[in-house]
Amino acid sequence: MANVSPTRGDITSHPDAPEMRDRYARMLGGRDVALVDGPVFLLGLYCAASPWIVHYTTSQPALVTHNLIMGIAIGMLALGFTRAPERMYGLSWAMCALGVWMIISPWVVGESPDAGVVWNNIIIGALALILGLVCAGTAAKASPRP
Repeated sequence: MANVSPTRGDITSHPDAPEMRDRYARMLGGRDVALVDGPVFLLGLYCAASPWIVHYTTSQPALVTHNLIMGIAIGMLALGFTRAPERMYGLSWAMCALGVWMIISPWVVGESPDAGVVWNNIIIGALALILGLVCAGTAAKASPRP
């Protein structure tokens, strides 16, 4: 039978251990808000599909196009957060701006929207604003200070 018990010392005494730690830290750099990427993408997906889910495609054609474009934009931000987090988390404030715009858009883009359309966009906007603030706050906390 093979001897699988550890017989050597700890890896901290290995000469390459500090380099391996630094490389691991670089790989995970900027991933402090990794749990927010998925909800942001799902929010963008829902925003794009919401005109068909809430059924206002015929009563608010301008908001259909608007929510589709905004949902794609939010989804693209989420993919950017996932793909290049160290460069994209500066755009967390853009998520906040998109959230505020989604809250006021039914009255700016729509034509006398009903309560369902208004509440749909308010909830989407509030969630985008909250997720943007979480991303921005965590990214600001994680960024190195000079």
